[in-house]
Amino acid sequence: MSGLMHELGAKALKLGIPLSVQLDLTYRCNERCVHCYLDHDDHGEMTTPEIKDLLDQLAAAGVLFLILSGGEIFLRRDLFEIVEYARKLMFSVKLKTNAVMIRKAKAKRIADLGVASVQISLYSHRAEVHDAITKLPGSFAHTIKGARLLRANGVRVIFANVLMKHNVDDYAEVQALAAGLGVEYSVDPTITPMLDGDRSILGLNIAPEELEQVFRDSTLVGNAEEFCAPPSGPLAEADALDSLPCSAGHTACYVSPYGDLYPCVQFPLPSGNVRNTRFLEIWQNSAALKEVRAITMAELQGCSSCVHGGSCSRCPGLAYTEGNMRGPSTQDCEKSLALTGVPSPNLLQKGPATKPEPAAGAGSQRSLSGNHAVIWMAAQR
Repeated sequence: MSGLMHELGAKALKLGIPLSVQLDLTYRCNERCVHCYLDHDDHGEMTTPEIKDLLDQLAAAGVLFLILSGGEIFLRRDLFEIVEYARKLMFSVKLKTNAVMIRKAKAKRIADLGVASVQISLYSHRAEVHDAITKLPGSFAHTIKGARLLRANGVRVIFANVLMKHNVDDYAEVQALAAGLGVEYSVDPTITPMLDGDRSILGLNIAPEELEQVFRDSTLVGNAEEFCAPPSGPLAEADALDSLPCSAGHTACYVSPYGDLYPCVQFPLPSGNVRNTRFLEIWQNSAALKEVRAITMAELQGCSSCVHGGSCSRCPGLAYTEGNMRGPSTQDCEKSLALTGVPSPNLLQKGPATKPEPAAGAGSQRSLSGNHAVIWMAAQR
């Protein structure tokens, strides 16, 4: 995070301003990725007027950064109407998509609207591997074509590469492909549970030795995403204990297509619904958000005395899905082990980990368009 963004985040934290909001416009998708956490049926998405009203509320609350995601956002016929309205309200808008539906006119419209960046899910440099993950034949070709069209129009593009058993050996080639296209690259080695609580999908996570290879790869620069990472980087132990686990619920939050508000897309703690309560009322007075904000590193059970306390990327959302938002996140403990070779007290207590096998057909589309509180390894363009 840059010095300016760090300062901005610190001021937003002090003033209680929701600096960044991710809004999923739909859970519908034209892909069915094997690692997805979503139900792709439409259970009553917010209408265009509802979304515009919400955007007015977000602007009034001080939100600066708006992430529009899904599902696949281009399945909303009103997408450009929403983006245009958001830009008129002066939001910095980031789009997350698989780019399958992007054609020349859409790429130009995105550029003309001044969208800050477009993040595209890409799983392999090999079409057969990418298409096997998305379960959409021809998706690789369409995704690459969409990325090329965006770059031709001067749009900043980021390839988001989720690693799993299917593609763990491909990330270097995907990174090279990104460089050749003038596209930025990020790799995420974390698979997370489905929204309905199904954890069998975690069987797709890469093996510990593969995770260690990713974290120690000198071509990748370790980084945390700006709006879900702690407000500051690795701290001295005394400072770390007084710090916040992450910005979820502090300067950032997530709103589902149905108006449900959560601390983060990775932190499915119900905190209110914007269809029946004003956004600012939820942000300021939600009991769930207040509980999240009350947590400091010193209070984290099993974390306050851990040797990784000053540098751990612990995600409270992952800990919540494991049963205790104040406890350790086993997956983050595994990342720390891969990075340092030193097991946390939590891992020592659990003993050798055994991962569940994925259920047949488990998951739908899981892409980084929906994953916002995990560790990223961001590489330079």
